[in-house]
Amino acid sequence: VSRMLKEARERGIVEGRVQRPLRSEYDLELALSERFPNLECYIVSSQRVSPENNLTNLGSAGALIIKRLLRPGIILGLSWGTSVSAAVDALQLEKPIPVKIVQLVGALGARNAEYDGHALVTRLVEKLGGEGYHLNAPFLCPNPETAAALIETQGIRESITLGRQAEVALMGIGSTAPLYSSAYLAGYLPMDELEQLIQAGAIGDVCGVNFDIHGQHICAEFCKRLVTIHNDDLLAIPVRLGIAGGPGKAKPILGALRGGYVNFLVTDGDTAQQVLELAATY
Repeated sequence: VSRMLKEARERGIVEGRVQRPLRSEYDLELALSERFPNLECYIVSSQRVSPENNLTNLGSAGALIIKRLLRPGIILGLSWGTSVSAAVDALQLEKPIPVKIVQLVGALGARNAEYDGHALVTRLVEKLGGEGYHLNAPFLCPNPETAAALIETQGIRESITLGRQAEVALMGIGSTAPLYSSAYLAGYLPMDELEQLIQAGAIGDVCGVNFDIHGQHICAEFCKRLVTIHNDDLLAIPVRLGIAGGPGKAKPILGALRGGYVNFLVTDGDTAQQVLELAATY
């Protein structure tokens, strides 16, 4: 467990018995922590909660954790997605805090402005009053050569270098299932490419880094076309906070936990139960 996670526990944000603004599923938190010893988690109750409210609750829990982890001078890495957007929306501070916020994943495009990484960094900077560092490049390039050339440009290289120094990463956990893949549903990832990822065994991703149900990093050739944080650099970030829940997220969460891509999880009770059942089966 990283130093920052230990500090978080001491400050009372991961101890299930303290009073928290959302109803949590403490028994499930204990069960997940026993299954994954290096994991801290915050599981919000999903009983009688609509999908829309579930996302709001996940965002509120994520915002609570981020708020307690923030301190002057910290470097916070940010991916993209609806759950990350919900956390940014929920975050409220009494006064500005000087932090550096860096985009870990290239842009998805204007049609996804609400939860695109570029826009999320901008919104978070407005809330925190810190400095923002963007990846002014597309997430997916047509070929590895284009991605490599973009990564070598000065501005993008600066952001990628800073991302390697992040102490906390706030991330969503993506799915390759067509019904739940945000990149596909948004029209950014074509079906034929999604099918290739599925055929290779990919069940989810964090920051575009694809993995299988066992947490093994796969689809290395696909990743060469991405402008995103490198797999090894992502795993070196001390606190990797993943926020995900709802239909279609159990398998991606399981893969992310097994691969160590996430060591602090925010999810809902129904999804957590599914993850535990899958972990005993696969």
